[in-house]
Amino acid sequence: MGVVGVPPPAPGRVAARSAHNAHRARRDALVREVTDTGADPGAAAAGYALPFQVADPAAAVRLAAELENRVAGVYSDLVRASEGARRRAAAEALREAAVRAVRWSGESVAFPGLAERAGPSSEAPPV
Repeated sequence: MGVVGVPPPAPGRVAARSAHNAHRARRDALVREVTDTGADPGAAAAGYALPFQVADPAAAVRLAAELENRVAGVYSDLVRASEGARRRAAAEALREAAVRAVRWSGESVAFPGLAERAGPSSEAPPV
């Protein structure tokens, strides 16, 4: 489960595992969809730069919320750029990521996934 797998309390471990499995399933579905079009989805990076140091369970929980918010942003872009079944699937993935972000952080935004609504940790410029 990577860095977010830093052992949080037991309920957090279950949530982290569940979120990890959900992301893997979505990733696998997207890879199949891209492959079915004849394109090459490319390999995932071997590692990623973290937005902040994760040295304890509290930081792992903050990272989980941050990652879910970023994933929601990507799915928000896909909702805007697609239609039909792909748009419905992207909207469902956006909703799932937003719900997980709220569960991790205890906070929500009116329009999850929109960079202009993101909190101060966002890399988006202020509006």
